[in-house]
Amino acid sequence: MPEQKNNTGQHTVDDHMFGDFYAHEHDGDADHDHDDIDPGPLEDNPIWQRDNVSLTSVGIDIGSAGTQVIFSTIHLQRVGHSLASRYVIVDRKTAFESPVSFTPYADENRIDAGALGAIIDDAYAAAAIRPSDIDTGVVILTGEALRRDNAQAIADIVSAKGGDFVTATAGNHMEAMLAAYGSGAAKMSHDQEGRILNIDIGGGTTKLTLCENGKVVWTAALHVGGRLIATADGHVVRADPAGLHHARAAGVPLKVGDPASGSQMATVAAHMAGLVEQAVTQRPLPQAVAGLFLTEVPDDLDNLDGVVFSGGVGEYVGGRESRDFGDLGIHLGAALRERVLAGAFGTPMLPAAACIRATALGASEYSVQLSGQTSTITAPGRVLPRRSMQVLKPDIDMQDRPDAAAISAAIARHFVAFDLTPAENEVALMFDYTLPPDYAPIRALADGVADALAPRLAAGHPLYVMLDGDIAQTLGGILREELEIENDLLILDGISLRDFDFIDLGKIRLPSFTVPVTVKSLLFSEDPLGPRRHERIHFADPDAVPTPAHRHVGDHSHTHADGHTHSHGHDHGLGHGHGHSHGHSHSHGHGHGHGHHHSHDRSHADDAQGPGDANPDSGPVKEG
Repeated sequence: MPEQKNNTGQHTVDDHMFGDFYAHEHDGDADHDHDDIDPGPLEDNPIWQRDNVSLTSVGIDIGSAGTQVIFSTIHLQRVGHSLASRYVIVDRKTAFESPVSFTPYADENRIDAGALGAIIDDAYAAAAIRPSDIDTGVVILTGEALRRDNAQAIADIVSAKGGDFVTATAGNHMEAMLAAYGSGAAKMSHDQEGRILNIDIGGGTTKLTLCENGKVVWTAALHVGGRLIATADGHVVRADPAGLHHARAAGVPLKVGDPASGSQMATVAAHMAGLVEQAVTQRPLPQAVAGLFLTEVPDDLDNLDGVVFSGGVGEYVGGRESRDFGDLGIHLGAALRERVLAGAFGTPMLPAAACIRATALGASEYSVQLSGQTSTITAPGRVLPRRSMQVLKPDIDMQDRPDAAAISAAIARHFVAFDLTPAENEVALMFDYTLPPDYAPIRALADGVADALAPRLAAGHPLYVMLDGDIAQTLGGILREELEIENDLLILDGISLRDFDFIDLGKIRLPSFTVPVTVKSLLFSEDPLGPRRHERIHFADPDAVPTPAHRHVGDHSHTHADGHTHSHGHDHGLGHGHGHSHGHSHSHGHGHGHGHHHSHDRSHADDAQGPGDANPDSGPVKEG
């Protein structure tokens, strides 16, 4: 009897009736066992591991003036409320920052591949990280570096060397978005529930990013940068076409080999500062400013609550840097600082969380999503990993509960709009699904997808579908069991994508059974004849001799014979810890040139290192 056991000093369950769970061991025939034994570190618990995923990420920023590498650890956690399987980023930690080195050029037309490789190899060695340790990451070429003849080859090589799942990307829009996240402008707009403009000025270009309530509303870029003209020993040793244009416009014509005084450089920089101010404050824009834009010209700049300066020149604007690197950076930063403190921008300057490192931080920490746990992946070894998959997001509102025929027709129209065919082009179809997981609408979606992609399925190709709603297993089950589709299927949920995205898919991660998805832009490898954002690599110099069409990919407007137009709205769920959603929406008119408006969540930077990037011998610019 229990009383007898207690009398003999036997430990029983009665000893714990008042919650006394002290550490102890059981001897003999105790009448209970304990589940409260120390299970070890929480991170070793299999249940915790399914709901929490840590990724090692790298951001490699090859800009007009500087190159740098940043390694980060990203902690993603499955959303606890509801039954959703979406993962959101709850923490980011910067593990290592390389020194900022000048981007090495072999000549006016080519990046020095050997010297660039040495910079990146040194960063991996100093961080004690191997390429095989990298789960995701981005190599981004921007600004003047992007104009070089071997830019794409360099990006592909660096991406391959950096790790199996490091993405090569390029373009002004992507850089502008990443810079806004890395500088903290996006988070500030969320915290303040306001409209913050990020101005990222690097060595070759200036990126503008409007952030509102945590979302990137639009991005743009113009050809103003701190290293468009560089000097050594009082003479011009480097002058990009845009730099020569600005010098002429400022009344200080310069060319390589000419003597150049500090006052002359300051005069050119003051002129450029005025152009940046006008780009933000004047509408309609003077033609001299409008012609500098490498993207569509933004028109939504009213009621700003603040402006943030990032990039290499941002170091000078914020008063963080005082060294002169023999370029326009120190002078441009001083001129802009004087103007913004005098109120010329009509809004206060807010402190940046990062300046010269903003783009690399954005590339390392804000470019990845993680699929949910309820995916359908029938043959992981065949369908994963994948690189550079184009995303198509048909104009379908599932809230209207469209039938299968309407869904199939919308998918078919979208393929035509992008000059693609289901039989020949591998794409990832993206659908927003916010309805309850009812059978009827999911079956209609399955029937519509199967019908629209029948030519592709008949040829034996895999089917790739991305969803934001938590229905991937149900959709996959219907396609496999009810429609008897025997093709390989990869259906991921918990993902937010949009038209004009390209994605890289990593391998399945265990034990969470999730798939890393890296979103990117492909300016230097897009089809010049295909629909895309209007974006150029360099501005059209009115004084320059005309060059043949398409000399540089992306440096043109174009017309589609069918004159179609389409508008796309999107939301990127990059799950930032401060709780805002990310998205962007573009409206493209394909006819004569393009205009687009987007509300992004991630972006991209071009020469986030600027003019005062950093002296290779003196280490990175201090960010305070």
